[in-house]
Amino acid sequence: MDGLDAALFLQTWQQFDADDKGYVEATDLDSFLQHTLKTFGKQRGEDTREDVRRLRSSQGRLQIEELAAILLSEEENFLFVFRRETPLDDSVKFMRIWRNYDAESSGFISAAELKGFLQDLFLQHRCSVTPRKLEEYTVTMMKIFDPNGDGRLDLNDMARILSLKENFLLKFKMDACSLDDRTRDFEKIFAHYDVSETGALEGPEVDGFVKDMMELVKPSLRGADLDHFRTALLGHCDLNQDGKIQKNELALCLGLKLG
Repeated sequence: MDGLDAALFLQTWQQFDADDKGYVEATDLDSFLQHTLKTFGKQRGEDTREDVRRLRSSQGRLQIEELAAILLSEEENFLFVFRRETPLDDSVKFMRIWRNYDAESSGFISAAELKGFLQDLFLQHRCSVTPRKLEEYTVTMMKIFDPNGDGRLDLNDMARILSLKENFLLKFKMDACSLDDRTRDFEKIFAHYDVSETGALEGPEVDGFVKDMMELVKPSLRGADLDHFRTALLGHCDLNQDGKIQKNELALCLGLKLG
């Protein structure tokens, strides 16, 4: 379907499966399909409706994987299935893995590095993967995201491969007028990125914060842009020049005064 990618599909699904059961009942399928077709376009609409009706009549409910196979293109369905198998919780973890493989900050990783990247990702989530399956994932991802055949993937490609969850910063009203509301949101935001719980953002914690901030205003994410914004943020907020952003430093940058 035109305009429907794995991330948008998952966000729409969650509105109908708030309890994360992994399926929707027959009584909800029409509402789900109507909402999906209305929101993301009607290309292949009637064929899609018929596919869903056939599955519904045979089972009475539909699993999320079955609907994804119907509604998504082959490439987007692959990303959806992969992302369901290897959930990545937040941007800090994503950037920690990325920096490990893009140590020179080139903004790219090679096909060989991608295989190691994916293997580490499975290990991080205590999942086992056979060498054959790992090779299949690597080859398929390079086929999808390396159409010019230069043998490398950029930061934006990897962000799309791994990130289907909503940007954490979208949970908050950036234009909240109340000082109490802004302060409360700031505390939640800082705690989310301060994974080490040291009271300061450093390394991949800064990267994760910068990545999410950039994604709010840019449709694509490049390594060079991220590094530029990261340097600018540190230059503006790192008042004591220790290479970290202390909690009070970030608050001052955002015009907040903590008690």
